[in-house]
Amino acid sequence: MEIAGDQQEVDGLDLNPDAAFSTSSRWRHSGRRLYLSQCCQEEWMKEIRIKERRQREGDATSPLAEPVREAATMVCSALRRLVQVHVSLARKASGVCRGHEHRPATPGAPGGVVELLGKSYPQDSYSNLSRKVLSKVGRNLHNQQHHPLWLIKERVKAHFYQRFGGRSGTPLFSVYDNLSPVVTTWQNFDSLLIPADHPSRKKGDNYYLNETHMLRAHTSAHQWDLLRAGLDAFLVVGDVYRRDQIDTQHYPVFHQLEAVRLFSRHQLFAGVKDGESLQLFEQSSRSAYKQETHTMEATKLVEFDLKQTLTGLMTHLFGDGLDIRWVDCYFPFTHPSFEMEINFHGKWLEVLGCGVMEQQLVNSAGAQDRVGWAFGLGLERLAMILYDIPDIRLFWSEDERFLGQFRVGDIEQSVRFQPLSKYPAVMNDISFWLPPENYTENDFYDLVRTIGGDLVEKVDLIDKFEHPNPCAAAAEPQRPVFHGGYPVPRSCAVLGDGLEFACEM
Repeated sequence: MEIAGDQQEVDGLDLNPDAAFSTSSRWRHSGRRLYLSQCCQEEWMKEIRIKERRQREGDATSPLAEPVREAATMVCSALRRLVQVHVSLARKASGVCRGHEHRPATPGAPGGVVELLGKSYPQDSYSNLSRKVLSKVGRNLHNQQHHPLWLIKERVKAHFYQRFGGRSGTPLFSVYDNLSPVVTTWQNFDSLLIPADHPSRKKGDNYYLNETHMLRAHTSAHQWDLLRAGLDAFLVVGDVYRRDQIDTQHYPVFHQLEAVRLFSRHQLFAGVKDGESLQLFEQSSRSAYKQETHTMEATKLVEFDLKQTLTGLMTHLFGDGLDIRWVDCYFPFTHPSFEMEINFHGKWLEVLGCGVMEQQLVNSAGAQDRVGWAFGLGLERLAMILYDIPDIRLFWSEDERFLGQFRVGDIEQSVRFQPLSKYPAVMNDISFWLPPENYTENDFYDLVRTIGGDLVEKVDLIDKFEHPNPCAAAAEPQRPVFHGGYPVPRSCAVLGDGLEFACEM
């Protein structure tokens, strides 16, 4: 895998990996990787520690700024721990062929307890929350005044308050932006008609506290409860959690805004000529255009209102003259379903998903006499487009140079993000044996995020190797990328042919 980060010469230390070691007999250099024979591994590790100590002593009088030294030390230490974990994986994998049974570590600790937001949750074999993710729970960036996500939320709220008013002049849409991110698996999946075998339920894609509770994967997890409470127009804003790849567009925590609106027969057909004779429901067959219980008239009017609402919202956010197109898609909880794309600076960008709500969901929540629409959008996605923010990690920054750019007197004021870092990325290669079972790429991404933190910009899978021996495990070279605003040293770990290798570059 490929890891990238900031690189420059630090107090005369050459960070070029090709110049890091002499070409002694025990080294074989191939491309950007260095290989070390197993018999020399302990001696090599000892030399590395001596080299590090000498480097620290030699750097004691360096004029290098303290924050830079701290960042470099932190990354070195983190990568060293990361290498040790991979070495352990390789030892276990090689033990399979020696006749030892390999039992992969259980993600949770059955019998243990997770304390979260004032409540206790017993752990079981489903538990897979990392320290990194747990540290984000409760941050609620969307509620931090003048944060870019807060600005987007407030702009959407302002539009809905202005456009949709109740009979007494009060806002038609209620707003819920402080609901707990801990939900049951029934709320997150079953209430939304997501089948039991649907891939979105996979443990490798979600964060489970245990078999029955999880961190919500979408704000739609609250839909059924709010409908059941009798609401027919509401916005839900909150942090959502998904295990995902590492790059500038993905993060294990992001923020969504969900909207739902229901219509009675009178509300939907009011103002329609001969609307008194039109009906919401019928018994027919499902087609690509409507559900089996909806009349075509009801479906088209709900769809029209949904698209008009979203067109108005995007025009409010991006300005007049915006090109919009609708792409048919599939969601388990809406039909027909659409993705909305906008043409922004000459590129078509998908900004949200939406559709006519499945009547089975609406009926189960006690609103059998109504039909409705729902949509969900990502706040980070909109903020990155509107404010020209290039990296999703920046939303978690506490750097005043970032946050200060969004302290504006008017939420509608135009803001264009100004970059903070002048350093280029640093690439590092890591190869390791995979466990024979119970491994997903997201397991490795969580490990990198937990140890490397937000210094890791992206991780790319660059190659795969499958040993011809059926007892041997597969190997994956990965390239993590560090890019964090400070110059950092380069490190590399290579495991191959059943041996364990590591090198500092």
